Amino acid sequence: MIKIMIVDDDEQVTILLGKLLTMEGYEVVAVNDSSKAHETALSAKPDLFLLDLMMPEPDGFKLCRILRADPHFIFTPIIIVTALDDQDSRVVAFGAGANDYITKPFRSSELVERIKELTA
Repeated sequence: MIKIMIVDDDEQVTILLGKLLTMEGYEVVAVNDSSKAHETALSAKPDLFLLDLMMPEPDGFKLCRILRADPHFIFTPIIIVTALDDQDSRVVAFGAGANDYITKPFRSSELVERIKELTA
């Protein structure tokens, strides 16, 4: 079973995404404190990350860089799921190592398809 780690400081978002992805057959690990995300990832060993950008330290950009710097996650797909819809944020996110970028609100079917593409 594919394991997805959701990192978002909004607990309602992690609950919603967790339910959606569980119904799609994924195993979900949710983290609402970005400062604990790397440590949790090392023990959970997810197959894909969903990261918010607007979080307390580290923010999603920095967390993406932290994950990419770790040899365990250098090739693990990272999808940014954020309300930031500006070009600069997209450029910085991809520069930090993100594989994909989805803005909130999003269609659940689109998110699931992008997850399938990156975990195939």
